[in-house]
Amino acid sequence: HHDDAEDAVLAPQPTMREIAALLERARDAGLPVELHQTGEPRPLSAGLDLAAFRVVQEALTNALKYSGHAPTEVHVRWSARTLELEICDRGPGPRDRIGDEGGGHGLVGMRERVRIYGGELETGRRRGGGFRIRAKLPLVGEHARVEAAA
Repeated sequence: HHDDAEDAVLAPQPTMREIAALLERARDAGLPVELHQTGEPRPLSAGLDLAAFRVVQEALTNALKYSGHAPTEVHVRWSARTLELEICDRGPGPRDRIGDEGGGHGLVGMRERVRIYGGELETGRRRGGGFRIRAKLPLVGEHARVEAAA
């Protein structure tokens, strides 16, 4: 039999196809979250797929930790040229949750992950209260970039 650590290593890397299951786990943990998908999902390279999944995962972890279980929305917008991920919660959050300062909020890692794929990340408070994380990942030429990096 395998031990848990070995299973974790052997487990396939999560992809955007598993976003619904990810949201289900967040709901089980007490976060009221809704998914809104627009556009036609496309196959992504493994690296970009994982990066996109991790952005949503980190954002939901953030919302669970800091939003006080406030209603949260995940928007996944597929277009011909970009994949846009936007995660918004309505929670108060800690006072230090303004940008990347405040340490291990996962935002620094998220920003680096998005940058590797030529994307951009915006994070910050929302005018009406709550917190917003928005990542925009280019889909055009991403295979060429992945090959070049290999």
